[in-house]
Amino acid sequence: MSRQWIDRVVVILVRARNPNNIGAVARAMHDFGFRHLRVVNEYAVPIEAARAAVDASEVLAGAAAFGSVADAVADCTLVVGTTAVGERTLQHPLYVLPEAAGVIGLELAREGGRRVALLFGSEKTGLSNDELSHCHWLLTIPMERYEEIRHPSMNLGQAVAVCLYELVRSAEVAAVPVSRRDFAATTAGEVERLTALMTEVLEETGYRKRHPANCDEGQIRRLVLRMGVAASDVPIWMGILRQILWKVRGHEGN
Repeated sequence: MSRQWIDRVVVILVRARNPNNIGAVARAMHDFGFRHLRVVNEYAVPIEAARAAVDASEVLAGAAAFGSVADAVADCTLVVGTTAVGERTLQHPLYVLPEAAGVIGLELAREGGRRVALLFGSEKTGLSNDELSHCHWLLTIPMERYEEIRHPSMNLGQAVAVCLYELVRSAEVAAVPVSRRDFAATTAGEVERLTALMTEVLEETGYRKRHPANCDEGQIRRLVLRMGVAASDVPIWMGILRQILWKVRGHEGN
C-alpha cells in the first residue's frame, strides 16, 4: 500500500480507557506505517501514560481527541465499524476481514482523496448501536468459537494490528485505475447534516409522532447512508428538505 493511501486511513478508538491498550494500538499503527489516530471519549484519556507504545511516540503525539463519533468521522467518506458479532442483531452489511480489506482498498484507489475510518469500540462492550449507526458497513475478524466462549474477542491492540496487516496485504490487489466518472463520495459530516435536516422535517410534518418506532436518530442516519448520496447531490437534497420545511411552517395553523 502506498504512503498516499495509508495517510487516508484513520484509526478511531471509541471509549478506550486503558492507556496501555491505546499504546498497543499506536505501536501497531507505527509498525505498519499508519499515523492517524483519533480517540473518542467523554473525558480526557491519559494518552501520555501509554507505556506500550514503543517507538510510536509520533503516532501518540499526533493523536486527536473528540467528544463524539460524529465529530471524529466528519471528514471521512467511508466509515467501517468492527464487531465480534456475538448474539447482537446487526443492521449493517457484514464482511469478514479479508473481504473487507479488499473493499477498503478499492475505496482508497478511487479519485478524490477519499478518507476511510476504522472504528474500534471498548473491549468490554464494543461499539454501541448508536455508534454503529455512523458506519456504512461492518467487519469482523473470523475467530474460533468454543462452547464456553459465547462472545470471543481480541485484545484491542491485537485487533487493530490484524486489521491493519490485512489492509496492507490485501490493498495491493486494488492498485488498479478506477473510472474517472466515479462520483465524489459524501463525507460523514455531510451525512450528519442530512440526518439532522431529515429529522427536523419528520418532526415538523408530524411523522415522528405518528411513527416513533421508525424515527430513532440512528435509524434515520442508516437510511441516509443506504441512499448512497453523491457529494454533488447533497446540496440538492438539502435544498429539497429545506423547501419542505418552509412550506410546512408557512401553513401552520391552516
